[in-house]
Amino acid sequence: MAARSGGKRRRYWEAEPETKGDAAGRGAGARRGARGRAAALRCPRTQTPGGSVARGRSRGALSGKLDPFSRPAPLPQGRLQKYKRGRDVPASELEGRRAKSRLQQADKLSKYAQRLAARSDQLLPEDAGFLEADEGEDTCTILQQDIATVVDITSSAKYFNLDLPQFGPYRINYTRNGRHLLLAGRRGHVAALDWHTKRLLCEMNVMERVNDIRWLHTETMFAVAQKKWLHIYDNQGIELHCVKKFNDVLRMEFLPYHFLLATCSAPGFLQYLDISVGKEVAAICTKAGRLDVMTHNPHNGIIHLGHPQGTVTLWSPNMKEPLVKMLCHKGGVRAVAVDNSGLYMATSGLDHKLNIFDVRTYRPLDSYLLPAGAAHLTFSQRELLGVACGNTVHVYKDVHSAMVRSPYLSHTVRQGVHGLQFCPYEDVLGVGHGLGFTSMLVPGAGEANFDGLECNPYRSKKQRQEWEVKALLEKLQPELISLEPDRLGQVDPISMVQRHRDRVERLGYDPTETEKFEPRRRMKGRSSTGNLERRKKLVASGDQRDGVRRSVEQKVKMQQQQKKKAAPTSLAPSALTRFNK
Repeated sequence: MAARSGGKRRRYWEAEPETKGDAAGRGAGARRGARGRAAALRCPRTQTPGGSVARGRSRGALSGKLDPFSRPAPLPQGRLQKYKRGRDVPASELEGRRAKSRLQQADKLSKYAQRLAARSDQLLPEDAGFLEADEGEDTCTILQQDIATVVDITSSAKYFNLDLPQFGPYRINYTRNGRHLLLAGRRGHVAALDWHTKRLLCEMNVMERVNDIRWLHTETMFAVAQKKWLHIYDNQGIELHCVKKFNDVLRMEFLPYHFLLATCSAPGFLQYLDISVGKEVAAICTKAGRLDVMTHNPHNGIIHLGHPQGTVTLWSPNMKEPLVKMLCHKGGVRAVAVDNSGLYMATSGLDHKLNIFDVRTYRPLDSYLLPAGAAHLTFSQRELLGVACGNTVHVYKDVHSAMVRSPYLSHTVRQGVHGLQFCPYEDVLGVGHGLGFTSMLVPGAGEANFDGLECNPYRSKKQRQEWEVKALLEKLQPELISLEPDRLGQVDPISMVQRHRDRVERLGYDPTETEKFEPRRRMKGRSSTGNLERRKKLVASGDQRDGVRRSVEQKVKMQQQQKKKAAPTSLAPSALTRFNK
C-alpha cells in the first residue's frame, strides 16, 4: 500500500517517481490537466479478477483493492436448524394466488429472522459447562470450599452463608433476572437485598408468623403470606395493601406474563389475584383439604397442587374442576417441581420415592428410592434437579433422559432445609434452612446468556420503567391459560365439519345451502354467456344486500331496546317539568 522513495512514504494514489529517460520522452500530449488529475484521484484504477483494468471503485473494493470478505460469512446448517420454528408449508397445499403470495412472504420473513438469530448466536459471550471429574473420581464428593478456591474471584464471592439463627427457618425467592433475593423467617423476619453487591434494600419484622414470600413483576414489590392475611410491600418495607380476602395462605406462585398471584390456603381454596388491577380473578374450592404443596408450569401457567392422598392435580382459573388428576404416590405428596420447558414434572412423597413424569403423556419415566424423603424440589434453567432431604441438598443431572446412579453435587447444611431455588442466569443454588441462608455453587445450573429485553440483571431505573409499561401492554388474559397454549391460534377443521354434519342431520336439511340461480334463457341473442354471468352477479349481490340490510335492522332494534332499558323511570310531574326540552 505504501513504499519508500527517497526517504518519503508513497501512497497508492501517488504516481511512481519517474526517471530522466521518462521525463525526456514525455510529450506534450502526455501531460494531464488539473481536472484530469482530480478525476484520477476520485476514481482510482482497480485490477479485476479477470486481469482487466477498471476505473472507479467496484463493489467489494476497499481503497482500490478487492475485499476478500465482501459477502456475509456462511452459517452452519446445525445453527440454522437450532432457530427454526415450525415446519415448511409448500405453496401447492393452498388454493388461490393471494394465499400463496402471503405464504411465500411469511416464509421469507421467517427465514430472514432465522438467519438473524443464528448470526446473533456468534455474539453470545458466555458458554455453559459442567464439572468434569478425573478418572475414578465422582463429582458429588467435591466440596463447596474446593470449588470456591479454584474459580475466579467473582464466582467465589457467590458462595456465602448468612447466619440468622433467631428467626428461622427461612423461605427464599429470587427475581426473574436473578439480581435480588427475598428472605422470610417463620418468626416474622423479612429482608430484601441485592445479593450481587450484598446491599440491603429493606429489613423488618412483621411480628407474626410468615408462611411464604414472593416477588411480583418487578423488584419494587413483593407479597408476604402472613398468619392471617396476604400483605403487599414495596422494596422500602412500606405496606401497600392488605388483602383480607386471601386468608390463611400457605404457598404462593406468581405468573409473570398474566400478572396473576396464585395462592393456596389451609381451608383448601385456590385463589388468583390480578395485581395489575387488584381484583380477585377466581376462587376455587379444591375439596382436597389443606394445601401446602404448590408449583406452576412456566410453559402454560397451569398450577400443580400436591395432596395428602398422593395425587397431583392441575388447575386453571377458568375451571372449577381439576383439568388433570394424577395418582403419583402411595402416600402424601411432599414436593412438586416442573422444568422450564413444561415437559417434565418431579414429585416426592411420604413413601420416600422421587418420581419423574412426562407431562405430555402423564406417565412416569423413572422412579428413585431415597433414604430420606425429599421435602423440596426445584429445577434449574439447564435441567438440573435440586433435592432437599433433611439437612442435605443433592443436585441431579439428566434425570429425565437416563437413569441416574449418583448425584451431580451434594452439600450439607447445619439444620433442615425449608426453602430451595436455583438463581436464574447464575450457577447458584439458594438454600434456606433453620439457621439462615446458604448460597452454594453449582457449575452449569444457569443459562449462560440472558435476553436484555426480557430479563436484564443490569437494567437501569428508566429501562425497568419502560419494561413495566410494555409488559402491562402485552399482558395475557387469564382466559388464555390452558393445557395446550399452542392451539389458541389454530382452527380445528375436523370439529367444524362434524358440527355442521350433526346440524344437518338434526334439521333434515342444510340451512347454509342456497338454491342455485339459473337465469331463464331469452331470445334474440340476449342469452349470451356474458349476459348470463352478469344476471347471476346481480342476483348474488342482491342477496348480499338483503343480508346486510337485515343485520343492520337487527342492530338498530337492539340499540333501541338497550336505550329503553337504560332510560330512567319517569317521575311524577313537577313544576320544573315545563323546562324539559
